[in-house]
Amino acid sequence: MDDEPSLVRAVAGYLEHDGFAVTTAADGEQALASARRDPPDIVVLDLMLPGIDGIEVCRQLRTFTDAYVIMLTARSEELDTLIGLSVGADDYMTKPFSPRELTARIRGMLRRPRNAAQTETDSQVRTIGALSLDPYSRQVHVGQTPVELTRTEFDLLDALSERPKFAYTRRQLIERVWGPDWFGDEHLVDIHIVHIRAKLGDEAATPRFILTVRGVGYRMGPG
Repeated sequence: MDDEPSLVRAVAGYLEHDGFAVTTAADGEQALASARRDPPDIVVLDLMLPGIDGIEVCRQLRTFTDAYVIMLTARSEELDTLIGLSVGADDYMTKPFSPRELTARIRGMLRRPRNAAQTETDSQVRTIGALSLDPYSRQVHVGQTPVELTRTEFDLLDALSERPKFAYTRRQLIERVWGPDWFGDEHLVDIHIVHIRAKLGDEAATPRFILTVRGVGYRMGPG
């Protein structure tokens, strides 16, 4: 979904040559109509679409699909990235980008399981203070309050809660959630952690659930 016809043709052609079925759209309204008509597995979404912009398209997509979203932006400012991911984008790329890199990221996302890998008998609810996470049903609660997370946010929290008190590096979390072939700015993890903490009501200065391990990365568990 992009308003640059030459870019759309180039990327669509590259992906189709690599075996993907591709649907394109030039503006926000077309993008949303297309996604409703032909539900996608992954959406590659330009931030600066005419009409309804990419931020609003992403927000509306999240009301009816759990497709992965890769946000494209011509700006390198972190604020754009933070805003995009706050409405449910899973990853981002800054223009200009390599179609080969985009394809690699798409393949990595498609390898991620859509449902929990555990069987119901193997599933065990994990509890950290008031936080509970059920890897089988993919449900998270703080106390009795359910917490709505995107698939990527849940996968990150799942990884952290699987080994409480283990300090994960950003690279380890990238490999666990995005896959070993992913490459880019590893601070993508930080951005998702910011949003997970906000949804859990966790404060970075006085965390209850996700702790920053200075010089390393993140871990879960009481300080």
